[in-house]
Amino acid sequence: MKVIVFIISLVLFVGGIALMGYSFGVTDLGKVHFVPGMFVGGLITTSIAVFIPMHVLNWADRA
Repeated sequence: MKVIVFIISLVLFVGGIALMGYSFGVTDLGKVHFVPGMFVGGLITTSIAVFIPMHVLNWADRA
């Protein structure tokens, strides 16, 4: 169980970092309105990836 949660958290964390980095590389002027959404989405994804092992595994250990 813990290994699966770790892999999911790692994938979310790396994906969130990649999404935040990719948002700075968008140069097409037609997609400028989407850039802040990409960055915030990456930030939320990275936050969720940190939240999962800190809180969810703590709850699983109590049960």
